[in-house]
Amino acid sequence: MKIADTSLHHLAIARSLLLEPYGLDESDLNRVLAEIFRHRVDHADLYFQFTRSEGWSLEEGIVKSGSFSIDRGVGVRAVTGDKTAFAYSDEISLDALISAARATRTIARQGAGRTKLAATMTPASGHALYDRNDPIIGLEAADKVALLERVERQARARDPRIVQVMAGLAGEYDVVLVARADGLIAADVRPLVRLSLTVIAEQGGRREQGHSGGGGRAGLDLFDEATLSRYVDEAVHAALTNLEARAAPAGTMTVVLGPGWPGVLLHEAVGHGLEGDFNRKGSSVFAGRVGERVAARGVTVIDDGTMAGRRGSLNIDDEGNPTQRNVLIEDGILKGYMQDILNARLSRTAVTGNGRRESFAHLPMPRMTNTCMLAGQLDPAEIIASIDRGLYAANFGGGQVDITNGKFVFSASEAWWVEKGKLQYPVKGATLIGNGPESLKRITMIGNDMRLDSGVGVCGKDGQSVPVGVGQPTLRIEGLTVGGTG
Repeated sequence: MKIADTSLHHLAIARSLLLEPYGLDESDLNRVLAEIFRHRVDHADLYFQFTRSEGWSLEEGIVKSGSFSIDRGVGVRAVTGDKTAFAYSDEISLDALISAARATRTIARQGAGRTKLAATMTPASGHALYDRNDPIIGLEAADKVALLERVERQARARDPRIVQVMAGLAGEYDVVLVARADGLIAADVRPLVRLSLTVIAEQGGRREQGHSGGGGRAGLDLFDEATLSRYVDEAVHAALTNLEARAAPAGTMTVVLGPGWPGVLLHEAVGHGLEGDFNRKGSSVFAGRVGERVAARGVTVIDDGTMAGRRGSLNIDDEGNPTQRNVLIEDGILKGYMQDILNARLSRTAVTGNGRRESFAHLPMPRMTNTCMLAGQLDPAEIIASIDRGLYAANFGGGQVDITNGKFVFSASEAWWVEKGKLQYPVKGATLIGNGPESLKRITMIGNDMRLDSGVGVCGKDGQSVPVGVGQPTLRIEGLTVGGTG
């Protein structure tokens, strides 16, 4: 199906779920927007959302919890200068919309402004990056539980030291419709699935955990036997490796980061600092530095919301704009920031398709989609072999960052001590401490193995959470501080 046809089909689905059951059509949406434009505003939009979600969790072969919910509502926004008024309702009706519109226009001055309300609504095109089927109805409840039971059996069969298995399965069917004062009307139908797996291994009275899982914008058929087997292998490997881990060394040293999920460090320590609102307000360490060298040569960082089926991808962002492949840093030079409508207008730059919100009850803001560093030329084995003494961080746990100065703290969930180019033994309790912008400049080797994460990322900002993707190749960084236990 052509992209234009897909966009119209998304719009038809959104109308059937969000407008027609409540006796609404495009003329009513224009009436609501006109109510806002009785006063002087620069921008206004309506964001309708229908979300059906389901989750199952299994532990010790028993379903410990199951949940199902349906949520729907609408958010109404008006923007004047850098001021925003916002109202939302979980009741969708013309009266509720008119009341919300009257509430939002209170930020504006009396009288008509130069910004004009479009006379008619025009459907906008987006991408066709994922299937629009509802993943929740793809399997019966008994089959979903059976899938989790199969994962548990496989994990226990891998090794007798596996003493506990916890698995979770989640699905979501999200339909959004955006109507803007400039006449744009756009919709998206967003499936999302995720499977998570945690295993606990025990040996000699010592217990350690291993985690794995993945997902994306797809149906539950994403979790075929090969994929499930890979998740099991990864979780069991991590737990058994940690059983053998020694205390991590401490000090300043060379650190090599593995490919894939370790890109979460890039996301947190660098990505947030490249979001438009922080830079417009001057609170980011990257503010006002477009065109400057901010990273070592060879470092190229992109944010790409157009990757097919990926967790962080969107056909349109939450302001109705098509997502894009945005080059943020190219060969070490800062090229630009991620922008939503408000910050792009105030910064006099282009919108980049990064306006995102958690739900209809939240305001949009510039957010990442799938953020990754592109591959270099080196064999990852060559990078590890180059280390005289240092740390190889194969996988990460949680972390924290201060975007005003770029300082970060991240814990490694799987790490190895390296001497003379050889992995010596796994270590436990390694914490990486550094500064994001400075770390970019200390990258000396970039692998040819760029890999995206398996589809588990969730990003938090200003109390809102959205699904994201991360990725990177194997990287060698000089002079990172490692906080250890040994």
